[in-house]
Amino acid sequence: MSATAHRYEDAVARYFEAWNAEDPAARAKAVAAAWTEEGGYTDPLADVSGHEGIAAVIAAAREQFPGFAFRLAGGVDGHHDTARFSWELVSAADGSAPVAGSDVITLDDQGRIKAVLGFLDRVPAGA
Repeated sequence: MSATAHRYEDAVARYFEAWNAEDPAARAKAVAAAWTEEGGYTDPLADVSGHEGIAAVIAAAREQFPGFAFRLAGGVDGHHDTARFSWELVSAADGSAPVAGSDVITLDDQGRIKAVLGFLDRVPAGA
């Protein structure tokens, strides 16, 4: 695997660490490790910037889906400072994945996320 591919994989691993952090302090630390100070997150349900805004979006998703974890679905593909990947929200209880999406991230020179553009590919009715 090339150094560039490792850069994308590392950034996505930090991204999932933030999304899967249950404790608010751990989440804040993971968000700070994954995103730049002014980094942003945009999907059909949210458009925020900064660590506090991103942590709040993650907290809201974790509250809506307790007992679920975000997991990579497939590989990470990228070029230049941009990578894309798909994910699922998986239940620890039964392994179901009612929510799935695809994200595109832009990285800075240190491999931290500057921006996320998220797309929801599968969402349960009423969610």
